[in-house]
Amino acid sequence: MGQSHIHESARAQVAGAAHYIDDLPELKGTLYAAPILSTMAHGTLNDVDASAALALPGVRGVVLAADVPGDKLLAAFAHDEPVFAIDTVQHIGQVIGLVVADSVMQARRAARAVKLDITALPAVLSVHEALKAQSYVLPPVFVRRGDAAQGLAQSAHRLQGAFEVGGQEHFYLEGQIAYALPLEQQQWCIYSSTQHPGEVQHWVAHALGIDNHAVKVECRRMGGGFGGKETQAGHLAVWAAVAANKFGHPVKLRLDRDDDFMVTGKRHPFAYEYDVGFDATGRITGLKLQMAANCGFSADLSGPVADRAVFHADNAYFLENVEIASYRCKTNMQSHTAFRGFGGPQGVIVIEAILGDIARALGRDAQDVRMVNLYGKDAAEGRNVTHYQMTVEDNILHALMPQLERDADYRSRQADIAAWNAQSAVLKRGLAITPVKFGISFTATLFNQAGALVHVYTDGSVQVNHGGTEMGQGLHTKVAQIVADELGVPLERVLVTASDTSKVPNASATAASSGTDLNGRAAQFAARNVRDNIASFVAGLDACGAGAIRFEGGQVISPKKARQFDDVVKDAYANRIQLWSDGFYRTPKIHYDKATLTGRPFYYFSYGAACSEVVIDTLTGESRVTRVDILHDVGHSINPAIDVGQIEGGFVQAMGWLTTEQLVWNDKGYLATHAPSTYKIPATGDIPEHFRVALWPEANREDNVGGSKAVGEPPFMLAISVFEALRNAVAAGRVGVDASKPVVLMAPATAEHVLMALGRL
Repeated sequence: MGQSHIHESARAQVAGAAHYIDDLPELKGTLYAAPILSTMAHGTLNDVDASAALALPGVRGVVLAADVPGDKLLAAFAHDEPVFAIDTVQHIGQVIGLVVADSVMQARRAARAVKLDITALPAVLSVHEALKAQSYVLPPVFVRRGDAAQGLAQSAHRLQGAFEVGGQEHFYLEGQIAYALPLEQQQWCIYSSTQHPGEVQHWVAHALGIDNHAVKVECRRMGGGFGGKETQAGHLAVWAAVAANKFGHPVKLRLDRDDDFMVTGKRHPFAYEYDVGFDATGRITGLKLQMAANCGFSADLSGPVADRAVFHADNAYFLENVEIASYRCKTNMQSHTAFRGFGGPQGVIVIEAILGDIARALGRDAQDVRMVNLYGKDAAEGRNVTHYQMTVEDNILHALMPQLERDADYRSRQADIAAWNAQSAVLKRGLAITPVKFGISFTATLFNQAGALVHVYTDGSVQVNHGGTEMGQGLHTKVAQIVADELGVPLERVLVTASDTSKVPNASATAASSGTDLNGRAAQFAARNVRDNIASFVAGLDACGAGAIRFEGGQVISPKKARQFDDVVKDAYANRIQLWSDGFYRTPKIHYDKATLTGRPFYYFSYGAACSEVVIDTLTGESRVTRVDILHDVGHSINPAIDVGQIEGGFVQAMGWLTTEQLVWNDKGYLATHAPSTYKIPATGDIPEHFRVALWPEANREDNVGGSKAVGEPPFMLAISVFEALRNAVAAGRVGVDASKPVVLMAPATAEHVLMALGRL
């Protein structure tokens, strides 16, 4: 641990030898499915006429709700989403059924030949319509601390504002796919590109009306997930399994990119309204905040996503008098779902925007306003308890943010930018530093557990299996490093195998940035059990205490003798010593009352800050990120190269969310941006020329594996510094507007939105 090793699949991936679901050899008789999609946002489903489709070559038949042998509703938390549309359709792109054929293209062509008879019903197509109609997938949630009304009334200064943040398409390189194989005696093998094999197992069994033990789900790797394969992959698996059950053949279902856009959920778009009071230094003295999440037509994970947005509406700042209202709005759109940050970014961005507006209102530098609002360094200050009653015990931002300010030369660059903006009529520059404080753990406490198996074979090689999934983030690499250290063997002697529900049962999703924290620790405990067995054996040979035995450099070393690990393993086997073990870990200290949204939902916080500089063209609205400096906290890094890659990738993905990735639904509820031609993710040309990432050197203050901290999601929110820099550039480019007024810039900050914020449209 602590060394930069290449990703365990890197060589295979660059050689094209790493297998994904669509690369697996197909069994004889495999059929292919394609979805029949709703063409209306909301309506009564009267009839499905598949006669034209059935007449096409190679078509075997169709699969509809009546063909589901078990529960016709998915085994989702809210039990509010049908496997296939039954009596009504709820959004354009909802899957009504499947066409099954002998080839992929035959199935897809036939699916488009199916005729639907749908009677239109009124559709809710925006958060504002949903709020007006009180259309919710789950009840609203309210969190209060102190007296917001009194805090506002007594404030020296006060601001009100409203803005919106759009959703985001996951755009994983490998699209959604499942391959369902019926086995003997009503058993099943499901290959699924999923972050949550255990949930896929449960959902498939539920839909087929069989026990979980009859379904095995396997996933060696995904070509990206980002949250889009936490629940959404389960739909594909269920659909393929129902089709395979009907026809008695293996069935593969792979969505093409357009259908993937139309069928699957996105990051939740949010709309905000706020009323904030503050003093002459910019310190917040009262805040009322309304957050309305566009959840789509079903609950999916909207409850915990919206909860985490509430938890992170403070970001790094102490809110003494605060009142937050969270609305989970039901609309006739795709059911929005998990996405990297899981509501955290939607919470962080609103408080950062508020602080930016406060700084403008006071004519102060936003960095100073942010610093004065930070949580306290320790309990003595009385400013280190969150609005959900968790004590912030590990705040490092009082040291980290000034360090980044110095490293990025923030003050002198601010002066240079002010001088530039004063003389440049067209191009305006902006600079901003924003921090992040991100809670690590599943907010649903029961998911904070993991299991692993470690097998040491008689030749000294080691195999590991754990409940986490690999989606490119390097989880298997880090777990292998942890196990190698525990056993004192070279890294190349450790192999991590495919995630498999028949090996580690009831595993949580690989999500919430907890993959290494949970599965790494479980694998460490499993390896430790094997190590202890071997140590006891060697201690008996050398008449010493087992605690005196060391495992390092491929050797087992006692006070009397050093032996090769491989030789010791052979001898231990010959003496009937157990050379495999399981390991189990559950996160300590956490507790959370979901009724009141209070407690300690997180084991610890990850911190960081980014300084971003941008330039905008006030005539066209175009923008560019020119420089980024990041100082981020990953504790004692298990693999610095992988962690830096995660920081860079998360930042750029969030930069896309806030600048170019715009989802546009028309007035009929049709997603117009459903392909790369209309939906723009960041490309190599969007990477700033200066892009510097440094790691904070301090270990995790909690007892986490290797002293590390999670790295998957926290860096995503660092790119909010880009959005704040853009708002600063817009403020410099507004004509005839009081400089103290809030900048109303909708996210993503497309050229059109920048021009609107400038007052030019």
